[in-house]
Amino acid sequence: MTIKSDRWIRKMADEYGLIEPFEPGQVREIDGKRVISYGTSSYGYDIRCARQFKIFTNINSAMVDPKEFDDSSFVDFEGDLCIIPPNSFALARTVEYFRIPRNILTICLGKSTYARCGIIVNVTPFEPEWEGYVTLEFSNTTPLPARIYANEGVAQVVFFESDEECETSYRDRGGKYQGQKGVTLPRA
Repeated sequence: MTIKSDRWIRKMADEYGLIEPFEPGQVREIDGKRVISYGTSSYGYDIRCARQFKIFTNINSAMVDPKEFDDSSFVDFEGDLCIIPPNSFALARTVEYFRIPRNILTICLGKSTYARCGIIVNVTPFEPEWEGYVTLEFSNTTPLPARIYANEGVAQVVFFESDEECETSYRDRGGKYQGQKGVTLPRA
């Protein structure tokens, strides 16, 4: 396996539609205002969070069960700034839509700006031939409310290329999160 560079990411975005919309450089400022950076980095791509959020609440005292998830445990919110309650979490989706080639696997890691505030960004790997908007999970590990900024960088995707194609891709096995459009809750 080899890690892919900024040149490869730009080429794949142009030729394959790897990431849409695609930012070929690092954006650190918009209209003279500082933002948490996003776009192409040396060996990865910093993704953004869209404006749609699902904020976890315990108002219904529901059991958290990945096989029978109760969607009434979330409050839907849309805005440029999401506030996550203490010791809770929120789901969101990326601004970017991904199309992963058959010989590529990605790992996604939260940006240090959020990690240093006690906010953990969790995303599973993007498997070969998976495509869609990425569902992001933001865990607020602090005893204080935490802010998440829409349309700014939240995590970095690192692309790994195998020296051989996989036998069975995510698309081949009909993965349950293939082509997801919005914030997608657990599916059993």
